[in-house]
Amino acid sequence: MTTGRAAYFTEGHRPLLLMLLFALALLAGCSSQKTIATRDDGPAIDGNNLSINRILVMSAAKDALGTPYRWGGTTPAGYDCSGLVQMAYSKAGISLPRTSNEQFHALREIDVARPGDLLFFGSGSRATHVGIYMGDRQMIHAPGSGRTVTVSSLDIRYWRKHYLGAAAPTQ
Repeated sequence: MTTGRAAYFTEGHRPLLLMLLFALALLAGCSSQKTIATRDDGPAIDGNNLSINRILVMSAAKDALGTPYRWGGTTPAGYDCSGLVQMAYSKAGISLPRTSNEQFHALREIDVARPGDLLFFGSGSRATHVGIYMGDRQMIHAPGSGRTVTVSSLDIRYWRKHYLGAAAPTQ
């Protein structure tokens, strides 16, 4: 049996100590969230410092701006997020798997996204959304039902919270 202050702290404050340790563990988990790291080698609009493949991918994605979202869509009549990505990369002669999750697991992850790279979002190890990084912390993507292919900022809290990683299928 322990006596004195050590016994009081150990026995009397055990629930409080356990709650504090649990809270610290939660905070540690939140702090390990990935950051959307990007690198722009020059203005993406004029194609400086970008390969022809990256320019082709980005040009095809820009041409799709305003196209309606369509679940499972892979044509100019409507795209879903992975259908848009698959179409844009096919313009550069690069074939990709069909769904965002298949793309996420098939491609090599990179630490820093450059214009033309893919950005994946979801939860755990399952990607549920993909977009094409366009430079200046912007991506083109097909956001969902009732919307059109659009440009979004990567600094929106939702994207930061659900970011899984980036991949570079182009050189």
